[in-house]
Amino acid sequence: MTTPHPQAPPAGSPQNDPPPASGAGTPATEAGSGRSGYLYRKVALHLANHPDAILKVGEITRAIGAPSSGAVFEALKKMAAAGHATHHRDPHHRFQITQPGIDAAGTLPPAAPRTRSGGGGGGRQSRPAPVPRPNGTLYHPRRLGRGWDVEELRRLRAQQVPVLLYGPPGTGKTAMVEAAFPDLLTVAGTGDTVVDDFLGSYNPIPGGGYEFVHGPLVTAMRDGRVLLVDDATLIPPRVLAVLYPAMDGRGVITIPANSNETVQAVDGFYIVAGHNPGVHGAVLTEALASRFTVHLHVTTDWDLARQLGVPKQVVNAAIDLNADLAAGKTVWAPQLRELLGFVTVRDHLGMTAALANLAGIAPDDARDDVTAALSRHTGAPITAFALGKR
Repeated sequence: MTTPHPQAPPAGSPQNDPPPASGAGTPATEAGSGRSGYLYRKVALHLANHPDAILKVGEITRAIGAPSSGAVFEALKKMAAAGHATHHRDPHHRFQITQPGIDAAGTLPPAAPRTRSGGGGGGRQSRPAPVPRPNGTLYHPRRLGRGWDVEELRRLRAQQVPVLLYGPPGTGKTAMVEAAFPDLLTVAGTGDTVVDDFLGSYNPIPGGGYEFVHGPLVTAMRDGRVLLVDDATLIPPRVLAVLYPAMDGRGVITIPANSNETVQAVDGFYIVAGHNPGVHGAVLTEALASRFTVHLHVTTDWDLARQLGVPKQVVNAAIDLNADLAAGKTVWAPQLRELLGFVTVRDHLGMTAALANLAGIAPDDARDDVTAALSRHTGAPITAFALGKR
């Protein structure tokens, strides 16, 4: 989402001087329109992204695209009162974030984009509220077609339209499916995955003997649940073939190991798969690809990364690296997973350590490319995170 920057205010405006008192011609503020939390978050994150800078009110106003420097000034004074920023008067009003302010910025909830008013509903939809995943973390829905990915996946399930997700590791494929389907079962594919991992196998029981324990494919079919086949293209094709009868119109499979037991899928049963193209050993066969009506390319949402606190310079470096990855100029580029990890490290160890760590997690044969891109966009020399003297 791009917000146009307002024209530079005239001399004597609140970009340099304190705003006039309420009722004395101050432009309508976001606080007055119920958007103070949205503005405060944008101000706090902008300062957090520039921890070494002492910025004028007008500079901040233009950078975040706020309509009123008076409202920005009020938000900055609140930050200073809370100890989250220092207020300098020299004689202009300038502000710099403090370490408590950086820590607090990392806990701010994501803000939904502005919606355009009027026009009978023709404005841009706000991003839906985050959706909890089984591990307790929150997933932030992303735009897909005319709606949002979580909602669209649920619609496709209702229509029994199978989806194959593909894209680089770390772009949120698994997280999206977990958020969309609370009744999810998962098979994590590897080159060692076998048919028993889908259908089940005999397990020993106390006192001697064995009993057959059904696998996740059988459970999903009988209970009307969703089965995610993650990293499907790492699974040997002869093993994946166990899925195909379940995905046909009849939805019936047999279990040879359990006396040719027959299993019939009930309403709600659904299969979704994911894979990472280009990963060593991954093979997308025609038999697998043809079983999925929708092939959805999942990439990193850069707007979402910015909204979740990733500094603009780091996002821009990641965009450049992903362009180089697509062009074959490098072998790795950070995705949303790594960028959110960057925010976590920054909030605990500071910006310098976070940049060094982002360089350090890159594979050896891509590390020089990553450090060069980060240095180019941040203007600072960067080396991989390490202990000891340099």
